[in-house]
Amino acid sequence: MTIVGRRSRGLRLSIVAAAWLLFTSSGHAAPVDVRVREGAAHGFVDFFDGDTRIANGELVQFPRDQGRLENRFTIAFEDGSFYEETLTFSQERVFRLHTYHLVQRGPAFPEAVDVSFDDTGSYEARVTKPGEEAEDAKGHVDVPPDVYNGLASILMKNLRPGARAEIHTLAFTPKPRLLNAKLIPEGESHFALGSTRRVATKYRVAFHVAGLLGIAAALIGKDPPDVYYWIATGPAPTFVRFEGPLTADGPIWRAELARPRWIR
Repeated sequence: MTIVGRRSRGLRLSIVAAAWLLFTSSGHAAPVDVRVREGAAHGFVDFFDGDTRIANGELVQFPRDQGRLENRFTIAFEDGSFYEETLTFSQERVFRLHTYHLVQRGPAFPEAVDVSFDDTGSYEARVTKPGEEAEDAKGHVDVPPDVYNGLASILMKNLRPGARAEIHTLAFTPKPRLLNAKLIPEGESHFALGSTRRVATKYRVAFHVAGLLGIAAALIGKDPPDVYYWIATGPAPTFVRFEGPLTADGPIWRAELARPRWIR
């Protein structure tokens, strides 16, 4: 899951006019080392707005050629809305994102989005607000080696206990914006499976627009909102919960591991 940058009235002109500033990083971000190697995986989550179940999500991950893995996360909403992230990444000494594609549409979102980019810097983006013409952007953007759209929970599984990381992610308005993202552990949470008590580390992901423009964004409160992940600890850490918006200015939703409902 990743944050999609939504256009704000106060920043939109500044973002376009000062695009050359967006790729000045803080100097602290860096690729994340591989400690827990990924493999084939298949999982399900439910999304809630408060206590109301609004969507179901499905994660499929499998090996591809050139030593890469494909990761596809799809969310189908009760109101017909749709969200899908598809990405490929490698895991040699560090994790590296190679391709990324995001599609979102429907009434659950403030705008329809179709964006893609790869590690060569080639990108295409289309953002459509209700009742307005689509806005398109296409071109080349510098992609640092620590850009990790869609990989947040995987990176958290690879952090040592108590460790934090600072990485980057790309958001599109439809022009690309580089965001700093800090992965910050915020202590332990407990949950139960039957009579067994388990421990999860709660992480906060704090986003900040990179470069000089980021200073202006912080001053007027326009940085994207924080999101939260819970990662079960142990020799095989795993995702157990998410809380936050999927888009800037979007509603706060909660995602938890799903329980199958058997059809007789």
